[in-house]
Amino acid sequence: MKTKLYFTAIMLLGFMGVSHAQAQNQECMTNLSIYVEHAKVKNYEAAYTPWKMVYDNCPDINRANFIYGEKILEDKIEKSSGADKDGYIKDMLALYDNSAKYFPKKYSPAVVGIDKALFLYDNKMASDEELYEMLGSAFENDPKNFKNPKALYLYFSSLVDLHKGGKKELQEVFDVYDNVNDKIEEENKKLTGVITQLLPKDSTGTITSKEKRSLKIATTNSESYGKIAGSVDSKLGALADCSNLIPLYEKSYEEKKGDVTWVKRAVGRMFNKECTDDPLFQKLFEAQLALDPSASAYVYGGTLKMKNGDTKGALADFDKAMSLETDSYKKSDIAYKVAVINKRKGSKSTARKYAQMAISANKANGKAYLLIANLYATSANDCGSTPFEKRAIYWKAADMARQAGRVDPAVKGSANQSAASYAAKAPSKTDIFNSGMAGKTVTFSCWVGGSIKVPNL
Repeated sequence: MKTKLYFTAIMLLGFMGVSHAQAQNQECMTNLSIYVEHAKVKNYEAAYTPWKMVYDNCPDINRANFIYGEKILEDKIEKSSGADKDGYIKDMLALYDNSAKYFPKKYSPAVVGIDKALFLYDNKMASDEELYEMLGSAFENDPKNFKNPKALYLYFSSLVDLHKGGKKELQEVFDVYDNVNDKIEEENKKLTGVITQLLPKDSTGTITSKEKRSLKIATTNSESYGKIAGSVDSKLGALADCSNLIPLYEKSYEEKKGDVTWVKRAVGRMFNKECTDDPLFQKLFEAQLALDPSASAYVYGGTLKMKNGDTKGALADFDKAMSLETDSYKKSDIAYKVAVINKRKGSKSTARKYAQMAISANKANGKAYLLIANLYATSANDCGSTPFEKRAIYWKAADMARQAGRVDPAVKGSANQSAASYAAKAPSKTDIFNSGMAGKTVTFSCWVGGSIKVPNL
C-alpha cells in the first residue's frame, strides 16, 4: 500500500514538473518573440526585461539569446555607470562563456576568446599582457576559426608593444608575425577564389542575386584583410630591418640551423628586406637547400647568382623554381618574387614576363598587376616620340592598376591610389583636344608594346 502511494506521488510530481516545464517554455517563447521585435528596431531598453527572463530560464531555446543579448547588454553598459555598469560588464563576459556552453558549434574557442578580448579592449579594461594571452590562446587552440581581422591585428600589435616594453623577445614577434601573415593569406586565398569565380559572371550579367551577395561579401572581407595586412607591416616597422635581423639570426643560427621552419622564415625575411648582401643570407640559403631543396630555395639561389653577375645562371634557377612548384598559388608567389628581382635589376621586360606568369598561375594576384603597372609608368620617357605619346603610357598603367584592385580587393587601397596617380599624369582633356588625338590609337614601339586608345571628348 505504501509502495503504491509512493509510486502515485512520484507520478503526480512528475506530471506537475512536466506541466510546469511546458508552461515555462511557453512563457519563454512569448518573451522571446517580444524582445526580438524590440531588438530589431534597436529599442534595447524595452527588450532587456523579456530578454533577461528568457536568458535566465531558457538559455538554449534560441541563439537569439546571445546574438541580441550582446547588443542589449552593450546598450546597458553604454548608458550605465558605477556598480550597475560593472554588473552589466560581468553579465557580458558570462554571456560570451555561456554562448559556447549552449551553442558550441556556433561559438568555438576562438570566437569566444576574440569576443571577450575585443570587448575588454574596446572598454579599455585589459592590459597588453592580458590581451596577448587571451588572443594567443585562442589562436593556438583554434586557428581554424580565428578569422577576425581586427583581432589578428590586436594579437600582433599587443605583442609588439610588449616587446618595446622589454617584456617579449624579438624572435617571438617574428614568429607571431609569420603566423598572422600566413592566416591573412590563407583567408584571402579563399576569398579571392570566390571573386575569381564570380567576377566573369558579374561582368557578363549572368550572375544570380545569391552569387552577387557572395561576391560583395568576399570583396569586402578581402579588402579588410588587405588593410589589416598593411597595418601589421606598419606595426612591425623597423623591427624587421637588416640591422635587427642579421644579429638576431646570427645569434640563433647554430641552434636553429636544423629547424626547417625557422630557416625558411629567416631566409625569406632577409630576402624580403633585401638583406641579401650579408654573408648570413648565403649561409641560410645553403641551410635551406640542404633541409628542403624546394622551389623557393632556387629563387634565393638565383638571387645570389644575379648579384654576382650570372644572369644566365640566375634565370635558370628561377625557371627551375617555377618547374618544381606544383601548387598554383605558390607558383604565382614565386613568379612574383622573380619579377621583383628583375625589376630591381632594371630588366623590365623580364620582370613583366614573370609577373604575367604569376597572373597566369593565380588570376587574383593583384601585386603582379601593380608591378606591371609600375613598370609601364616608369617607362614613360622611353615610349613614344612626342610628349603626348610618352604620357599616354600612363593610361595603360592606370588600367593595369585598376585591374589589380578588381581581382584582389586586398590591394584595392594601393591600387586605387596608384591608378589615380597614373591617371593624373596622363594627357588631360585639354591635351587631347589640342593634339586632335581624341578616339585615335597610340602604339608603343618600346619594350611595352601594344597600344592604347585615346579617350573621346
